Formats: sequence, structure tokens, C-alpha cells
Amino acid sequence: MNRVKKRETPLSRMPARLDLAQSVSGLILGLFMWTHLLLVSSILLGKEAMHFVSKVMEMSFLSPSGEGYPVIVSLVGITISALFIVHAALAMRKFPSNWKQAATFREHMAMMRHPDTSHWWRQVITGFVMFFLGSVHLYVIITHPAEIGPFASSDRVYGFMWPLYLILLFAVEVHAAIGMYRLAVKWGVFDGADPRQSRKRLQIVERGLTMFFLSLGVASLIAYMKIGYEHREHAGEPYVSTEEASR
Repeated sequence: MNRVKKRETPLSRMPARLDLAQSVSGLILGLFMWTHLLLVSSILLGKEAMHFVSKVMEMSFLSPSGEGYPVIVSLVGITISALFIVHAALAMRKFPSNWKQAATFREHMAMMRHPDTSHWWRQVITGFVMFFLGSVHLYVIITHPAEIGPFASSDRVYGFMWPLYLILLFAVEVHAAIGMYRLAVKWGVFDGADPRQSRKRLQIVERGLTMFFLSLGVASLIAYMKIGYEHREHAGEPYVSTEEASR
């Protein structure tokens, strides 16, 4: 009797490609977030330092008038927004699709008490926070690119945006540090001879980076609040650097 040979269904490579796209977009966004915070924290070195950084970002050194091109900031904001949406869409593939699945996951997480599982859940929560609050921040930057500087930024933070920035700071830095840790574990970047020991070291690095960037962010936010408070009677007036005043 002839046997009917079953037709094997070819395995799709699409899930692997989507995973790779999610990892690459997450890596770019994580590095951007850390770089962004380092640039923003230039306010801790003084108003002149922050003004210099903002002008460099606008490429004022290419402008004959020295005013720069704020549209560059808008273009960067649009690019990051697009990448942010793509990364969020890719990540949502693995989210619980309904309340029952979420509840089941929470039960398993509580039962297993595995750090990496808890990390993933924290990323889900911080990711939702970032999607809403981060969109507001990006919209402000895209639509008001010229209003970035010691006084303009401080006036905005002190006036009405500090609660959003404070919540967003914690969400972004926790999400970014955990994301970088999970990328390193997933792709075995620092596995070495003993992957388990390497994972423990990565957890220490992840906690250290989280505390460092949170501390830097809070200190920067306090500095902007202080300047905004001192400048409250002249809110809206642009900052004039020593070099600009001497022209």
C-alpha cells in the first residue's frame, strides 16, 4: 500500500526577523535615551554649557548668523517618534491580548519569582507609560524646536511639565536599563565561559546604570526647576550667552 507523504510546512523566518527588528530598534532607542539625558544634564555645568549644547544640536556653527537650524531638532524628533512607534508595535506582539492572559501571567510570575520574568513585566508597564507621556514630550519638541535652552526649557519644566518629566524619567530609565540587559542576555553578548555568572554581573550593571541615570535625571530636573523659579518673572525671555551679548 502506497503511503501518502505528508507535506511539511516550511518554517517561517518572519518571527525571527521581527525579533531582530525589535532588538535593533530597542538598542537604538536605548542609546538615544541615554545620550539625550547626558546632553540634557549639561545644565548641571551651568546655563552657558546647556546653551552651547543646544546650539550645537541646531548646528549653529554652520549658520552664518549663528542662530542655527531648529528644524534639525524637529527632524530628529520625527525620526525618533517613527522608530518609537515601530518598536512599540513590534513589542506589543508579545503582550497579553486580554485581561485573562495578563492575570494568568501575573500568577505565574508570582509563583516563579524569576528576576527576568519580573523585568519583562516592568518593561510592559513602563512601555505603556512611555507611549503616552513620551508622545507628549516628542510633540512639544517637534513643534517647538527653537524653545530649547537654559531659560526656555526651565520655564517649560517649572511652569507645567515637571510632573510629566518626572514620571517619564523613571519610566524611560528603568525601561532602557532593563532593555539593554535583556538584549545582552538574549543575544549572548557577554556570556563568556559561564553564562550564569555573566548574567549576575549584567544584573549588577543594569542596577548600577538605572541608579546612575535616575540620579542624573533627578538632579537635572531640580536644576531646571531652580532656574525656572528664578526666571519666573521673565518667563518667555530667551537666554543670551556671554558671547552673543558681546557681539
